[in-house]
Amino acid sequence: MAADMRGAKEEPVEPEVAKQNLQDQRVDASGWRETHWQDTSDSEQRLTSQELQYGPTSRTPIMNSLVSMAVITAALYFGRDLLVPLAFAILISFVLDPLVTWLKRVGVPRAAAVTLVVAATLGLIAATGFFAATQLRQIGNNLPTYETNITKKLRDFGRDLRKPGILDQYSRVFGKVEKEIGAVQAAPGPRVAPPTQVELVTVGKPMARLMGWVETFVPTIASAGIVIVFVFLILLDRGDLRDRLLRLMGGNLHRATDALSEIGERVSKYLTMQLVVNATYGVPMTIGLLVIGVPGALVWGLLAALLRFVPYAGPLISAVFPLTLAFAIDPGWNMVLWTLALILVLELISNNIIEPWLYGSSTGLSTLSLILAALFWTALWGPMGLILSTPITVTLLVAGRYLPALNFLEVLLGSSRALDEPTRLHQRLLAGDTEDAVELALEHAEKTSPEDFYTQVGLGTLQLATNAHGTVATAEHRHRVVSGMEQVLEELREQYPPEPGLPVKVACIGGRWAVDALAAEMAAHVLTLKGYGSRVVQVGNVSAEHFAQLDLDGIDVVCLCYFSPSPTTHARFFVRRLKRRWPHTQIILAAWNHLPDPKEPSPVKQIGADALVTSLDELMLQAGTLLDHADPYVPAPLPENEKERLRALQSSGLLQEGMRSRLDTYARHAADAFDCTIAQVSLVDDQWQLVHGYAGSDGPLTGLAPEQAAPRDQALCSHVVALGQTLVVPDVQRDARFAGNQLLRERGIRFYAGAPLRDSDGMILGTLCLLDTQPRSLTSRDILLLESMAAELMALVKRSQAAVEQPPPDMDLAPGAA
Repeated sequence: MAADMRGAKEEPVEPEVAKQNLQDQRVDASGWRETHWQDTSDSEQRLTSQELQYGPTSRTPIMNSLVSMAVITAALYFGRDLLVPLAFAILISFVLDPLVTWLKRVGVPRAAAVTLVVAATLGLIAATGFFAATQLRQIGNNLPTYETNITKKLRDFGRDLRKPGILDQYSRVFGKVEKEIGAVQAAPGPRVAPPTQVELVTVGKPMARLMGWVETFVPTIASAGIVIVFVFLILLDRGDLRDRLLRLMGGNLHRATDALSEIGERVSKYLTMQLVVNATYGVPMTIGLLVIGVPGALVWGLLAALLRFVPYAGPLISAVFPLTLAFAIDPGWNMVLWTLALILVLELISNNIIEPWLYGSSTGLSTLSLILAALFWTALWGPMGLILSTPITVTLLVAGRYLPALNFLEVLLGSSRALDEPTRLHQRLLAGDTEDAVELALEHAEKTSPEDFYTQVGLGTLQLATNAHGTVATAEHRHRVVSGMEQVLEELREQYPPEPGLPVKVACIGGRWAVDALAAEMAAHVLTLKGYGSRVVQVGNVSAEHFAQLDLDGIDVVCLCYFSPSPTTHARFFVRRLKRRWPHTQIILAAWNHLPDPKEPSPVKQIGADALVTSLDELMLQAGTLLDHADPYVPAPLPENEKERLRALQSSGLLQEGMRSRLDTYARHAADAFDCTIAQVSLVDDQWQLVHGYAGSDGPLTGLAPEQAAPRDQALCSHVVALGQTLVVPDVQRDARFAGNQLLRERGIRFYAGAPLRDSDGMILGTLCLLDTQPRSLTSRDILLLESMAAELMALVKRSQAAVEQPPPDMDLAPGAA
């Protein structure tokens, strides 16, 4: 097994290489040293230092968690009389708070705004109830006229059931057999008359009936009153309640604030989408019932829309009423069938088209978690729990995402995969499930590309296997990973064959272990698919005899693949041998686990290689450069509305000299918000990128001063103007579109993110952009923030231009001034 992982049998090599081999055996790929017992006959007696340090998993935390969950569940059940109205009030507050905020924004005091919104809501509910009651009373008055139809249909239905059919003969036979068995088992004896049933009927007094009604309706009215009080108080002092929740959550204030914000956004979006979905169901239902001729169509459409707030059971209940009424009023069956067809069509359209389109990922919950949550909360709180199940579960999901103690909730409830793609593939290989591993690989390659699979999944899987080597992975695990990945690569090569007839110019060699050889096969396949003819050269050891047998004739570039984080010694010896025998060959060192340290010099010169790469994207760029096939940097094309855009830029006021200092202030705020080396407000004219707002440190980019401008064909901001959308480049040197930009290389720019500056007519005048000397990334929330800051900047500039005749004494262009 070990031979499979480490390649062919080792032969004597130079002392420094042998010393490095011994160190590599004791240090895993992540750099952590592991202490093992000496070899024993029983593999189960081998213990790692981690097992010695931590010992067996303690059962105390598990028991504490189970006891805590039991206590919380009991508290939710026994406290439902108070918790259900409170939860329902919070849910209603999410719906009404935007109206209160809007009224407050237009100048209405918060107390008055809350009172007005609550009163209007109660009035709307009362009016709806009065309308529904009036319609139902009219329908009830007409019910006696439908008695004949109901009686006739029931009699016809019973007569049809009594008609002789296919099963009558079987029923008659079984009846006779049953009678014979009963006669045999019956014992003779005196007949005993059955006892006479006596029923006592008491006539209730009016006061008793009144008390019965009170006992029935008072709890409901009391609960409704509690909900109204809670809603009023929550809307009245929302800020104080939020502060108290933040205090109770404790820990990181930033994470707690983000958690509350996301909870509010997700629940509000869910309720809004639920309202839209219900309306798109209720309105067609009303129109359809009117066309069919079912009485009370407005009531049934309204009832259908309201009951859809109750998951699963609501649509079924709402369908009973129009079907029953159609059954009663129509002598035939046409109205019933048309009504049933209408309901089925609307359910199919709503469930399969409208809901997936509108909901999208608004909740982030998996289907299974939604069903289990509905069952759980219904068991605890009854029908109200069913209504509240989805919002409460969304809250728990977001809390699990931001609070470390509740992270398990995100895994249990979330719709995202519990394991990322490399981990999933690694697990399938560890389990020996090669068929599923091949299916995962082909599925990912079909959705994106085989190159993307190798970049995002393949190398990541091998990195996981390397990190586990020598620690938790056994010989069988290592063998399964290697053999399984070989089958995955073979299947991918068959499904995506290279272009025939490519001259082989690149040789990919695995440095030491079998995982290095697998990475070499991935690199060769990717390079071949990109048009660079490549092949894999198998190397068992680095002895002189083996080097004499290598076939590198016609090879211009050699790619050495290593997963060791520090392959310096072995790679230096390998490169020296290669250079000595093939002096004109250029060598790329692919160190997949290498983490560059800005304080340390690059190991390229120390090793003697021509280039160092850590990803397949970098490998393709470097291979193309060394083979003189690299695509040159292509400037951004001109937009179709270039003339109108230039006129809008001249009239925008952004080019005025007095505006520069104010734009510098805004750029400084952007640099502080994103903790970036440089932020600037760039304007793109016909030939230049003009930097009219700048904030940066006196670092390696001193040449990028505000008074200097870059040629438009070399500026990344021109690509934002051409694309018409935000552009984020995590690493310029790894992006094939911009790696050949000489200006970016000279200024040491590695990261770029630019959001377009649009005027009121939609013309893109420039960008609010971020630059850094180190690679970095932005989250989706960061990108939205950058775009909102760009829009806010243009709004402030527009107001400044409107007041140019009487400018204010000091216009603050800081974010949030609006």
